[in-house]
Amino acid sequence: MISDYHIDSLDRSEVLRYLGYRGQAMTPELDARVDGVIAHCLEVGRPRGSVRTFEVAGWATMADGLPELRLAGTSLTLQGHSMEEHMAGAVAVGVLAVTAGMGVERELRRLAVADPVAQAIFDAAGTTLVERAADAAEAQLVALARERGLYTNFRFSPGYGDLPLSCQPVLLSTLDAQRRLGITLTDTLLMTPTKSVTAVVGMFRDRQPSTHRTCRGCPCFDFCTLRPTGVTCHG
Repeated sequence: MISDYHIDSLDRSEVLRYLGYRGQAMTPELDARVDGVIAHCLEVGRPRGSVRTFEVAGWATMADGLPELRLAGTSLTLQGHSMEEHMAGAVAVGVLAVTAGMGVERELRRLAVADPVAQAIFDAAGTTLVERAADAAEAQLVALARERGLYTNFRFSPGYGDLPLSCQPVLLSTLDAQRRLGITLTDTLLMTPTKSVTAVVGMFRDRQPSTHRTCRGCPCFDFCTLRPTGVTCHG
């Protein structure tokens, strides 16, 4: 499933958090500049994403003793103790990739030379934008799980815990992310555009400790397709 995500605003406090803001005094000029850069990021950004779901085929033990989760219908495997904990009891797994687009990437490169201050603000805005896109993709996976009467946990990205970045090539290939989203990998397995996110989400028959008990505060709230129908993911 390939989607364009309509994101017309960003949480200013999140942008400031990525900038390392801790309540320091800001001049009116800098305050206005932050708003202007955020608006520009929204103008040039083209957030898109791809999601798929796979049934759990079972667990195996690798030669080095690490656990490996195998998924039906794909060569993608999820390795490590982090996945052993995160996916314990999962019957299916949702896989997502999102990007803010090459427009954001090009502007980051231009500002790095032309205006380093604006580049720092734009970088934080781009991170906030792609995380919102990841929220939207996660909301799609939550809805797909709910259609099956399943519950989800939170998204978990390669490079976190001991889930290796080495799974990135197969993950992106599984989602056809290069052709459909324009996401490529460097030799060190970092993604281009840099404002891109990949992640996996577990799907379970039983409610998980991380399942939101209410819709309030849920990061997927703005993109939820369940609430308008009178259904929630928490039952």
